[in-house]
Amino acid sequence: MSLASTPEQPTLAPGELPVELQLMLQIFNPANRHDPFPLYRQLQDLGPVHRSPLGLSLLTRYDEVVTALTSSDWGHDQEVEHLHSGQEEAFPPVFMWMEPPDHTRLRGLVSKAFTPGRIMSIRPRMEEIVDGLLDTALAAEEFDAITGIAYPLPLTVICEILGVPARDHDLIQEWSQILSWGLDPDHLLPQEAKDARSEATPKFLEYLRALIAERRANPGEDLISALATVEEQGDRLSEEEMLGTIIFLIVAGHETTVNLVGNGLLALLRNSDQMDLLRSRPELVRPAIDELLRYDGPPHLNTRSAKVRTTLGGQTFEPGDGVVTLLACANRDPRAFDNPDKLDITRFDGHAPVSRHLAFSRGHHYCLGAPLATLEMEVVLTALLARVGSMELLQDNPPYKPNVLIRGLAELQVRFKS
Repeated sequence: MSLASTPEQPTLAPGELPVELQLMLQIFNPANRHDPFPLYRQLQDLGPVHRSPLGLSLLTRYDEVVTALTSSDWGHDQEVEHLHSGQEEAFPPVFMWMEPPDHTRLRGLVSKAFTPGRIMSIRPRMEEIVDGLLDTALAAEEFDAITGIAYPLPLTVICEILGVPARDHDLIQEWSQILSWGLDPDHLLPQEAKDARSEATPKFLEYLRALIAERRANPGEDLISALATVEEQGDRLSEEEMLGTIIFLIVAGHETTVNLVGNGLLALLRNSDQMDLLRSRPELVRPAIDELLRYDGPPHLNTRSAKVRTTLGGQTFEPGDGVVTLLACANRDPRAFDNPDKLDITRFDGHAPVSRHLAFSRGHHYCLGAPLATLEMEVVLTALLARVGSMELLQDNPPYKPNVLIRGLAELQVRFKS
């Protein structure tokens, strides 16, 4: 049974359910989206592996999650079947949901656009965008940092990398938000989200097919032109593979960075001592980003499937058995990180050995866009430190989007003064 399946209703009243099951239900309850970490810790303390009634086991601890992400005994090519049973035909091929050799081939083609040199060459454009956004923010003083900063920067950058015309950026954002929520397990999605996904997907695909055709006829310096050219030169990249790759790059290269900026800014505003330390030691920006990704990174879970009969966390899995890797839970595992619930921007400064955070996953599925997202956040933090004299949080409990896989704020009302 997949996580997308509808389970039989328990005959026990909620208060009579086993504690382990109660915790698993509460983790995915929208009412706890603002702070799932205490629930993660309780489930983590009960053990590293938890069999759920929905067919997939939940992995809570760092070592077991790392094993599932990196071991050749586990694969990532059944996520659609696990999370979206019956919806496989609606999704074009995405290399994130493939294993070698297809994963290697597609990732290799796309990675040429995300080399360190190419990413650094975009920095001046990022700085230009952020400066313009801060001009508007400082003039307004009070504004929503999600719509004012977090969305416009990564949306503009990924669209310009791909070659999406500026006139269509708002449309791309609308579809991206719908599909980002639509990546959540079907069992957890309200019908309105499923309907919106079903309506948006063919429109997005139709738009991209037209854009690909235009780039084939009139290629430019953008990534879509490069992928179209590669296909014409005899590579096995099909149009369907192009469509899946482009949609993935837009959603993953956009929505996750939005939430990195929003979640990171909220964490710093709530931990003024760390913001003050960052102001006094701006060289800590890079390690601070790693800590923000560990402390409250956007990706909260993904899935893996056993390729062979294997044992993990003391439990045996047969080929095809699936697990949910709770990345954000593992990033707060006290077995891997000292005082894990404390935000410490010096944690990754290189002066002491420390476990790597899992916000960008691990193994051959390590996030292709990690350098881009990190640089975007670095540009934002550097500009804030240089231009904003005071930052004040205007909401005690800012609202969160309903997303489970990629968790982030719906809004963040702040006051900036130069």
